[in-house]
Amino acid sequence: MDLATRIRKTMKGHSLRTGFTILIADRNPRVRDFLKREMVSEGYRVRLARNGREVLQCVNSSEPPDLLILDLDLPDVGQTAILEEIQERMPTVPVVVHTFLSEYLNHPPILSNVALVEKEGTNIDSLKNVVLDILHKSYPRRPLPAT
Repeated sequence: MDLATRIRKTMKGHSLRTGFTILIADRNPRVRDFLKREMVSEGYRVRLARNGREVLQCVNSSEPPDLLILDLDLPDVGQTAILEEIQERMPTVPVVVHTFLSEYLNHPPILSNVALVEKEGTNIDSLKNVVLDILHKSYPRRPLPAT
């Protein structure tokens, strides 16, 4: 049994809300809305960004996200520039790059600083598991969502 499954089983029946806020940034509105719907159903609060400017506004806000799900192919910023900017401003915030892996396999700095999850159509189980695992490791004292 993987860690995400064990965490979900342990948390089953707990009624505490997690309070985790996830920022989802993707240029495609359908992808943003789909991921939002799925992550809200997992118990997370979700904010959306459609471009690099909105990502930076959210990261610099008085209530920054606890985790970012980021497709680096955003309009108005260079693909790795947005990630570098986020890591400079908020080095401790976990980032999950959700993209087509073939586009980034030749970028070792990206692979070493973030979790990389390949887009797989409508199956986002691997993304959900990675998010849950990262939140568990990054915020060990905060309750995780019960699903």
